[in-house]
Amino acid sequence: MSKALLTVQNTVQAPVEKVWIYWTEPAHIVNWNNASEDWHTPKAVNDVRAGGRFVFTMAAKDESFNFDFSGTYEEVIPHQRIAYTLDDDLKVTIVFASSGETTQITQSFEAEEVNPIELQQQGWQAILDNFKRYTEQ
Repeated sequence: MSKALLTVQNTVQAPVEKVWIYWTEPAHIVNWNNASEDWHTPKAVNDVRAGGRFVFTMAAKDESFNFDFSGTYEEVIPHQRIAYTLDDDLKVTIVFASSGETTQITQSFEAEEVNPIELQQQGWQAILDNFKRYTEQ
């Protein structure tokens, strides 16, 4: 059975070089990788290369729940494209389209089967929106 493919997008008012750094460096990831104000990412490890792994610990701020969002990079083309497989075998692709001082980010991901599609779409979009706000500061 094929998995639903969902897509979120946003245009960031920043050149792709800055967007790439903020997207990939753990010191920045911990500042934007959350879907709501009551969650955060207290720890991020990121080896951005084909075959490299990432682990982002996502946690409720009240310490009631946490989990590791983790996977392995399949393809990394700096400033252009990232593709990875999560540890639960779901595939994700991110495309960075540069246009001078702006960068459009398009992130496509296979839906998991636990949470409703709408909730997943909203959560991934919220994280991307946080990334935009953080990067444009």
